[in-house]
Amino acid sequence: MLMKDIERTMSGYAQRFPGDDAAIAELWALRQQKAEITSRKEFRGHITCGAIIIGKGGRLLMINHRSLERWLFPGGHLETADVSLRAAALREIAEETGVDAAARSAPAAEFAALPIQIDCHMIPANPRKAEPAHRHFDFRFVFEGAPERLVPQLAEVSDCAWVAADNAPLPIRSRLYELDLI
Repeated sequence: MLMKDIERTMSGYAQRFPGDDAAIAELWALRQQKAEITSRKEFRGHITCGAIIIGKGGRLLMINHRSLERWLFPGGHLETADVSLRAAALREIAEETGVDAAARSAPAAEFAALPIQIDCHMIPANPRKAEPAHRHFDFRFVFEGAPERLVPQLAEVSDCAWVAADNAPLPIRSRLYELDLI
């Protein structure tokens, strides 16, 4: 079921954002090589799901990731119980920030099932977890939400906050402006 959602999502994303085909092509190539792209133990590259939550005044919810020591959007690895990529993103919101993910909706109908970005980036080696450097293919879904009490999951997140959209990383900030979402 999850693999069908991944394939449908990748196809829909490729049609909606044809200029972003490099990450999609690399992910399709891994699938053809029989890579376990849903497993965090697949070090050629695997899927993660992130969430861009747009709050009042265009503010965005971000977390300070403990092991990477940088501000990112909430998100993380797929789990065996995840039935869809979007559901995984919603789960990660709740786990990392304490924000009620069940109340989140997409700001535009076309993004109810499609991410607004699939970002491919390198994750550095983590000797503590015996993980080599590897790629994450981060499916980033967008949601609306009002600022509320944040409760960071201190095992992975040292802080979380609503930040001005202009402080967000450029690729996602550009996409949000391009789509008139902020």
